[in-house]
Parts: sequence; structure tokens; C-alpha cells
Amino acid sequence: MSDRRLTVTPLGVELLDDPAADPETVIESLRNIARSNRWFGGAAAVRYGLAQVLRGVPRTRPLTLLDLGTGAGDLPPRAARWASRRGYSLRPLGLELSHTAAAMARRAGVPCAVACAGAPPVADKSVDIVLVSQLAHHLTRESTVRLLRTCNALARVGVVFADLRRGRMAPLAFWVGAQALRFDRSTVADGITSIRRGYTPEELRALLAEAGVQARVSRRPGYRLVATWRTGDGPAPLAEPA
Repeated sequence: MSDRRLTVTPLGVELLDDPAADPETVIESLRNIARSNRWFGGAAAVRYGLAQVLRGVPRTRPLTLLDLGTGAGDLPPRAARWASRRGYSLRPLGLELSHTAAAMARRAGVPCAVACAGAPPVADKSVDIVLVSQLAHHLTRESTVRLLRTCNALARVGVVFADLRRGRMAPLAFWVGAQALRFDRSTVADGITSIRRGYTPEELRALLAEAGVQARVSRRPGYRLVATWRTGDGPAPLAEPA
């Protein structure tokens, strides 16, 4: 398993890069990230991705959603509620390298295993939808490509791969929002680093191509990018927008 573990990028340092970070600081940061997801586009990006992947999937079919790097577990329950309002039954599952984060996810109602997303303790094609939100920017290029291939192998129906989009105004926009929501210093500093680690659409498309994945990459509000693709159990892969 060790040779499959994902490697953290050397570009900057974030609190959540260290699975053994101080638990109280991690809890505060993850709570603020959950708030950021609500107000700054993270949750909306996931909903958009799910809408793409679920097109044509029968509503009578119960589905599992595995969130790799689930953090506090705030996104899977939101996704399940969104899906339920549209007639889908979506059962969320999580995976986290941090014991602290995994415990938070379980308290949020998400069954969560502790493991590296590069070596998940689940079999190929054992879940319907794989979600990865704001995990990839923590990783080296090689590890991100490996993560994309892992997602493709695990999902029966499709993958939602959401992350941050670099932009000149993104750090200022985040800083203003973080001040308004009174984020702690660590979350503010990590947020700026995360934006520096984010992607352009062209960079994300290059990573997908290197992983051998044909996906649609969309810009979304809040300086977000969402890549979506089908994995063979359902309609044809989603087309790239013109």
C-alpha cells in the first residue's frame, strides 16, 4: 500500500497537509472550510457536478456516493439532500487520512474510513459515484494523476472532481469573505495557499488527459473548476463543452 500513498505538493504548506496536526486546530479549520463550502461555491460546485453525472440515471436506482478526502463530512449530506429532492436515493460514504476529520464526518452522519485516497480500502467498481472536492490541489502532479485513475477505477456510474481555479482576484475575494465570516488565522493562510495551488482549466484538462480520462471541465462561481465524467455504467461520457 505504501507505494500507492499520495504525496503532498511542495508548493506552500497547509495545516491539513499533516494528518497528525493538532486536533483542536484541525476541527476549527474544517468547520470554517464547511462554511466556506456553503458560502463560496464549494457545495454549489458539487451539486453542479452531480447534476451532470446523474443525467439519464434512473431515479429508481439507489446510489452510493464515496467522498475521498471528505474533511468534516459536510458535502455528502448536502449532496444526498439535493439528490433526494430530485427523486434520487444517494447513500454517502467518506474516506479521510485524518482521524480527527474522520471523527467529524461520522458525527455529521457520514460513515467514514481512515485511509489514504491513493489506496482506498474498497474494491474497483464498488461504489456508484466518486466525489473529490478540494483534495487534488494538496498533491503533486504525479499523485493527482494517480488519484484521477483511482476515481475512474472505483466508480460504476461517474466521477465529480471539483477543485479551486487560480485567478488574479481570487486571493482578495477569499480574504474579504474570510474576514466577513471571521475565519481563524490558520484557515485564512491555508485558503490563500490553496488558491496558489489551484488550477487553470487547461492544467486540469492536461492532468485528466495524462490519467487517460475523457471528462468535461467547467468553470463555476467562486473560482471553482468541476470535472465530470461517466465510467461506463450509463449514458456515454459527457462531452467537452464547445
